[in-house]
Amino acid sequence: MSGKAAEDVMPRILGEVPSNYAGDVSAGEAWRVLSENPQAILVDVRTRAEWSFVGLVDLAAAGKEPLLAEWQVFPAMTPNPSFVSDVVGALGAERKSEPVLFLCRSGARSKAAAIALTGEGFTRCYNIDGGFEGNLDADRHRGRSNGWKASGLPWIQS
Repeated sequence: MSGKAAEDVMPRILGEVPSNYAGDVSAGEAWRVLSENPQAILVDVRTRAEWSFVGLVDLAAAGKEPLLAEWQVFPAMTPNPSFVSDVVGALGAERKSEPVLFLCRSGARSKAAAIALTGEGFTRCYNIDGGFEGNLDADRHRGRSNGWKASGLPWIQS
């Protein structure tokens, strides 16, 4: 899949998930893995606007920083054509068997990204279910029912 755009993996989300895709984990499980495994990394696939205005995962207590790589480019939300090559280049081939956890707002883009990296031979790509802000609650608000923020995990805002 090297060199393919984000849009090239989208059909897989709609039903063609590779059998070797590692799957979803809760935000709490992601935090545990990131805290306990020095090789585990978090890739935040949201947009620059989301990182700036909504907030970022704070991995300082685990001695880490998230890798920031837009799956879609704001404001048009067009697929980032260099996403896969950028992330593979940043992670390096030596990390192909290490846990790579993907995060977006609610879990859709991050699932696509995890599947895309699985297609590149990374064997432990996980989507963080509920993402950073979680699903909409009964009042149509995010950040209350599930996801990183609602789980009380560390995050920062500028």
